[in-house]
Amino acid sequence: MNLFEKFSWDRFVSSLQYMWQGMLCIFVVMAVIILSVYLIGYFSAKAEERKKLAEESEENNN
Repeated sequence: MNLFEKFSWDRFVSSLQYMWQGMLCIFVVMAVIILSVYLIGYFSAKAEERKKLAEESEENNN
């Protein structure tokens, strides 16, 4: 029995279209997750910095 008897190049090529679209979606989702984690870290660091400056200015006023 030959394993490649029922192999169809047309179906293989059409399946490649689904594969690259799926991989593109995976990379886009990964980029969105990485960007959101970076932005959360950035904004939380800014908030901590502002909080620290507010506490220091409050101590200086007292």
